[in-house]
Amino acid sequence: MDTAHGCAHCGLATPAGHAYCCTGCESVAAAIGGLGLGEYYRLREAAAAPAQAPGAVPAWVDDRELASRVVKVAPDGSLEVELLLEGLHCAACAWLVEHAVAKVEGVSAVTVNYGLRRARIRGPAFSLRALHAVIRAVGYESWPYDESRIATVESSERRALMRRLWVAGLGMMQVMMYAFPAYVADAGEMPADIESLMRWAGLLLTVPVVAYSGSPFLAGARRELRARRPGMDLPVALGILVAFAASAWATITGQGPVYFDSVTMFVFLLLGGRYLELLARAKASRSLQHLARARAKDPGIAVGDRVTVRNGASVAADGILEGTQDATVSEAWLTGESRPVVKRPGDSILCGSINSGPAFTFTAQRVGSETSLAAIERMMQRALDERPPWVAAAQRAAGAFVACILVAVAAAVVLQWNDDPQRAIWIAVSVLVVTCPCALALATPTALTAASGAMAQRNFIVTRAGAIERLAGVTDIVFDKTGTLTEGRPRLARSDVLGGTRQQAFGLAAALAKLSSHPIDAALATAFRGEAAPEAAMHRNFAGLGVEAMVQGRRVRMGRAEWVGLLQSPPAPRPAAVEATTTWLGDANGWIAVFFFEDGARAEAAGAVRELQARGLKVHLLSGDQAGVVARFAAALGIGHSEGAATPERKLAFVRELQSNGARVAMVGDGINDAPVMAQADVAVAMGGGADLAQLNADAILLSDSPADLAAAAGIARKARRIQRQNLSWALAYNAIVIPLAFAGLVTPLVAGIAMSASSLAVVGNSMRLRS
Repeated sequence: MDTAHGCAHCGLATPAGHAYCCTGCESVAAAIGGLGLGEYYRLREAAAAPAQAPGAVPAWVDDRELASRVVKVAPDGSLEVELLLEGLHCAACAWLVEHAVAKVEGVSAVTVNYGLRRARIRGPAFSLRALHAVIRAVGYESWPYDESRIATVESSERRALMRRLWVAGLGMMQVMMYAFPAYVADAGEMPADIESLMRWAGLLLTVPVVAYSGSPFLAGARRELRARRPGMDLPVALGILVAFAASAWATITGQGPVYFDSVTMFVFLLLGGRYLELLARAKASRSLQHLARARAKDPGIAVGDRVTVRNGASVAADGILEGTQDATVSEAWLTGESRPVVKRPGDSILCGSINSGPAFTFTAQRVGSETSLAAIERMMQRALDERPPWVAAAQRAAGAFVACILVAVAAAVVLQWNDDPQRAIWIAVSVLVVTCPCALALATPTALTAASGAMAQRNFIVTRAGAIERLAGVTDIVFDKTGTLTEGRPRLARSDVLGGTRQQAFGLAAALAKLSSHPIDAALATAFRGEAAPEAAMHRNFAGLGVEAMVQGRRVRMGRAEWVGLLQSPPAPRPAAVEATTTWLGDANGWIAVFFFEDGARAEAAGAVRELQARGLKVHLLSGDQAGVVARFAAALGIGHSEGAATPERKLAFVRELQSNGARVAMVGDGINDAPVMAQADVAVAMGGGADLAQLNADAILLSDSPADLAAAAGIARKARRIQRQNLSWALAYNAIVIPLAFAGLVTPLVAGIAMSASSLAVVGNSMRLRS
């Protein structure tokens, strides 16, 4: 700790001879040291490194211990680092950083998320110093990615942009005041010395506007030229410089028109548009960070630790509730529902939950990056970082478009110069400004970011790139039943013992139920928790069929009747169909027991099905449950097509049949046996409370487990597709109309600045409608 400049904890001034400014800071520092968290101070100082001298290398780059916290090792052995970038102000900035970093030795993949200012870099081996150096070389700063720092970066950028905007606004008003007499005076009415004085005043006032307020555009253009990749800042910067240079020359020589009022005004308008875009972008991306905010800080918890959570505190790990008393927690981050959930001893406690009742104790099972919350956050970040191929193609097209415009402008100036140099300059400035492809580059990313945020607010987390576009095109939705349209909490309603004693049957059921994660088996495990269960060995889970194990020297199965009956020789006939969800227990000697379950439909399931159908979607129900049970359930919800006793293979075949007939299918499931069919579907949606394998294969996760939120997400996806098309149509129409007018000299530089800013704001504003 550095105590040379004040309190060792907070940095404020201290009394002579004291290390701390107050007893509070001294107590906090003692607590931090007592918990073994002294490293906190080094990390804090590293994070504060931006205050150091310009050009200095921050501590996290060379400090091996700090670097080891920044760089992660992926499962395949490659290195991965997430960096927070400062100075990004458009999609071209992200594109420039990607291409620069991709050239660093040892980097195999790099993606930059413009909305979140995050660069994700992977490779077999790379140097943090080299990464930091190349990012700084193209004009940006980088720091270890930390959500808590994003607000600081946004605030800093917003203040800097506001200062430039004020300078441009004041300069614009003053220059317009000096330019006004020249507009209203008749020819020869204004004395030459007064006109010259007005021009010189305009020049002096325009210099700070160009040098200071216009510096983001000039710096961006310099970066693009240095990287030999023309982007969005280059035509704008050239337009500003050409108009200023021509006006300055006219002022010095006393011949020709001046455009100082136009220069200052379109710098002001461009900065105003960029400021509004910055606010909209921050608003859109902020809704995507709610999972990170829900993640509790991990105070050194390890697997197996018993942790006490006081009232109002966050749970810092996944675990199992201990003791004999129920706990009350809010899982709003997962379900969006603020009402407390009652947890009983033995139930799962999820990281990020808030204790809304008396203190309780749980045993940690998954900590840090292994928690459910962290896993969902990683999948969401992956979707945000990935980019559909056509989006990348659009960005490349924007770069080519800029290059073509520069060539066309040069040709137009050459053709017009001999006839009318002033007109040539006018056309060049107007074309350079009006053709900046900001609207084209923003058309899709802003819509997708806003849609992802709107979906996240409805507990629908997109985890793979392209899922929003594919969901918008879905024609058929296939639901599993248990845990999807039902509550997913089946209750044992009745049990019939068919062989042996009741105690033996229940003990065997308890032994096998503990070996499976299926909701039915979980209900059995809960119901028979107090039964004396024999040891089970060599167990296997058969997807869609049941669980098998060796118990006391005999092979026992529990699951589907026809599958359990195969143990008997000859195979026992399938029992008569019953109008209830059942699971059967048996061995080679015959049937042991049958268990009957109840699992009610979710309250909003029928309404969600109707809403999906109202959107023109065909809804199907496939389930491994008994055919009669599935048919009755489907009829109650208004689902026209259903199939019961469907194995994973049958579900897969059904989805393939739909796709072969031209359908685009979304599969909604929550179990391990749904993983194959979810991988086949065009869009795979996993329930938030479902199996990890189902979520791993999913394109999106429905955190709330509410089908109503799925219907809302489908509506948002379709709206996002419409808005994307509107944005692209507007951007293309804008360029098709204004470019010929600008080349014809019918668009002044002032109008060009207004049109360019308006086009970008129109795209951003249209995309923000997705948040409503």
